[in-house]
Amino acid sequence: MKSGRISIVGAGPGDPELITLKAVRRIREADVVLYDRLVSKELLDYAKPDARLIYCGKAPGQHTMTQEQIEHEMINHARQGSKVVRLKGGDPYVFGRGGEEALAAAKAGIVWEVVPGITSAIGAAAAAGIPLTHRGVAASFAVITASRCGDPEAQLDWEHLARGVDTIAVYMGVGRLRQIREELLRHGKSGSTPVALIENGTTSRQRTAVGTLDNMEQLASALEIGNPAMIIIGEVVKVKEVLMKLESAPDHQSINF
Repeated sequence: MKSGRISIVGAGPGDPELITLKAVRRIREADVVLYDRLVSKELLDYAKPDARLIYCGKAPGQHTMTQEQIEHEMINHARQGSKVVRLKGGDPYVFGRGGEEALAAAKAGIVWEVVPGITSAIGAAAAAGIPLTHRGVAASFAVITASRCGDPEAQLDWEHLARGVDTIAVYMGVGRLRQIREELLRHGKSGSTPVALIENGTTSRQRTAVGTLDNMEQLASALEIGNPAMIIIGEVVKVKEVLMKLESAPDHQSINF
């Protein structure tokens, strides 16, 4: 039987309008769509009426399928001749395990491709009015996942992050704020460094809280900030404050769409 195709597709950071045209085309062509928890359900409306939609989302401590089961489903449907879309939040290759799925497809001899998406660090920061780089303020940024905190086999280079990177964007960090703060302070980052906590970035439920490295844990607790959330650490957070002041100025003209 002729093999199908696997498309590993980035759905973007949450707002369904921030998906690429190519990604929409692949969803429309798909016979099978395996989709994640943080994918906007509006994107599933692009699928054909007879397409099979399979939920395989993962929440902290709650996995609908293991990674191995997801890869088995992808490959099994493709071997039956189906056009398979593996629809993932953000970008598949930024903490999305897209590389593992590409390797699984390649090892199985299945035709595969990756369709990039806007990753959450870029999308959520932009939606909150925070540039990851800014002339005269930040010329570098790093994206990290806090899920590696406390893993002796996958330690982050905290010294380099604290001293050598201007802006740090942290995925999956709400439950690790104390560890993040302690490690950065221990390696030389100032406690007064600005921090933004962006919950449900780019969506209608977005909330942004601004504080410092010293008080970000108390801030998150007081406002009950939860997942999904991005943490932006660096002087670029001050750009948001400037924008807010300009927007509140009497002569400011807002643009409504």
